[in-house]
Amino acid sequence: MSDSIKSHGGKRPGAGRKPAHGVSEPTTVIRVPASTTATVKDFVSALVKRRATENMDVVGAFEYPAADSTALELPLYSSKVPAGVPSAADDHVEQRLDPNHFLIEDNDSTFFVTIQGYSMIDVGLMPGDKAVVNRSRVASVGDIVLAMIDGEFTIKTLGKTKSGAPRLLPANSSGSYSPIEISGDMQFEIWGVVTGSFRRFK
Repeated sequence: MSDSIKSHGGKRPGAGRKPAHGVSEPTTVIRVPASTTATVKDFVSALVKRRATENMDVVGAFEYPAADSTALELPLYSSKVPAGVPSAADDHVEQRLDPNHFLIEDNDSTFFVTIQGYSMIDVGLMPGDKAVVNRSRVASVGDIVLAMIDGEFTIKTLGKTKSGAPRLLPANSSGSYSPIEISGDMQFEIWGVVTGSFRRFK
């Protein structure tokens, strides 16, 4: 065969049917009456939205830092003790730590939300934890974000599809939660970046 003759055949990159209406699983062709096409499309879109909300752990009420909070400096011990209580001797105090300054970068742009559910436990966010959200931060891929989807708030890791569309990723290795694919007909907004969290044991 001449080198000038190009070979054909084989699977081309990007070939094949593209996902429709936000459905990422394999699809099949069905025939429906033309008059019901719009209704079927609406039904599929509603199904995709419902599946997305099933993979969300909505957050609790928004709370804000106290406006009149005063500096609170507590000892930060340098002792590395696996168990037990560090010595109270002054030479073990490495510095003093203000938890407000440690957790909050910008008081006017920061608020707290309560974690509900188990979709982010692999990054240490447990039910009842308070997540620290900074609205002034610009979210990047890989950040943990507070997102609003169709009026519901959830905390997930921000990702992107190959086409550049946003997707929200859970952090739970059990497989109980799936990524949330954001389609064009969803109301979607990132409200802030999660910069920390805290919890109480008693």
